[in-house]
Amino acid sequence: MTNFIPIFPLAIVVYPGEDLNLHIFESRYKQLIKECHETSKPFGIPAVLNDNINELGTLVEILEISKTYENGDMDIKTRGQKIFRILEVVKEVPDKLYSGAIVNYPANSEHGNRLLMEKVINGIQQLHKLLKLTNEFKKPEQFWSYDVAHHAGLTLDEEYELLCLMSELQRQEYLKRHLAKILPVVAEMELLKEKVKLNGHFKNLGGFNL
Repeated sequence: MTNFIPIFPLAIVVYPGEDLNLHIFESRYKQLIKECHETSKPFGIPAVLNDNINELGTLVEILEISKTYENGDMDIKTRGQKIFRILEVVKEVPDKLYSGAIVNYPANSEHGNRLLMEKVINGIQQLHKLLKLTNEFKKPEQFWSYDVAHHAGLTLDEEYELLCLMSELQRQEYLKRHLAKILPVVAEMELLKEKVKLNGHFKNLGGFNL
């Protein structure tokens, strides 16, 4: 299916199913949100990397406008729906302040491997333990790649690479390889931090016999 959607480019990656809270303060996006909310229509958030709008993004629905300020600014709650691919950016939309895009929706396989996902969850838990983070995953057996991607220590570019994978199994493999790569690095960094902490303290060390 191909259709036109209003777009709100942001330097973030949004995944399907993700809850995202936004503060809206620009006039063009105030208009976009107001119209989408009144008509119960979604809008698109294409990922911006290196000041460029990338071709993939996520369609999001407005759950609620939590607060409207005196100057018209808004706090809104949204949720990701599905991934879109931009075919053409429409910079000027008649009578609108915001831009739009002609998009289609690539097939996205949700078939993954539960045992592989458990390994990914375990890797993320190890990462958080090393970083002394207290995030806990409730009912981890119910999670899939989109649910945990933001917790895996990915860069923005890597989060976008994951967005480009249209197979749950490929996304799980991507996260597993990523964690296998960074866990030893983070562990070494933690050891280094502990060594640095010892500098400047009195040390009870035995001498060498010459």
